[in-house]
Amino acid sequence: MNALLTAVSAAGPLACGWGVHGLLLGRRLTAARRDPLSGLWTRAAFERAALRILGRQMHTAFILVDLDGFKALNDTAGHAAGDAAIRATAASLTDAVSAYPGAVAGRLGGDEFVAAVPLPGTHTLPWLLDALHDAITAPFRFEGSDLTVGVSIGASLSSDLLPDAPQGGPVALSLLMRLADEAMYRAKRAGGGWCDPAAATPGCTTTAGRRTGRPGTTGKEVA
Repeated sequence: MNALLTAVSAAGPLACGWGVHGLLLGRRLTAARRDPLSGLWTRAAFERAALRILGRQMHTAFILVDLDGFKALNDTAGHAAGDAAIRATAASLTDAVSAYPGAVAGRLGGDEFVAAVPLPGTHTLPWLLDALHDAITAPFRFEGSDLTVGVSIGASLSSDLLPDAPQGGPVALSLLMRLADEAMYRAKRAGGGWCDPAAATPGCTTTAGRRTGRPGTTGKEVA
């Protein structure tokens, strides 16, 4: 009995040490999957999470976000302002999709972002895209000044895949990302805004970083 107690006592600190080591390792792995500037998932981590969503959710929207005028912002206001725009966009994207349980967002690199959003129905997608556009193009504060960026947003829906197309897995994910990318470029060619996958033309366009027709779209802003 004494020998057993001695062995247990000796093993206690070792087990505790391994527990702490495992906790720290887990935190480091999580940090490695996060983009250090935006705090969003990296591309690889996002794709793993998106595949899990595709496997269990019929109506999943894939949203691609590309900032307009980002290079001009860097050139005129400096790279620190560009970093602030990246952080502000990441916060807006996170807030917009947080209302949809299970949604994930990531940064693909540069000024490109992505989200996979489980929807209660396809009719909610235009509302989400409009809210996201308004949030991203709203002025953000940087060193005492209000700055803005424009944005082009494209989306695809998993429920729109052809009946004989794969409904899950890497092939479906690749197809949905490509369709969202094509929709995003349709919006960009039209001057910015967002493009619903069912729409032939973008749902709105951008002027001076704001939706065309909104107050403030005629003012001079850095974008």
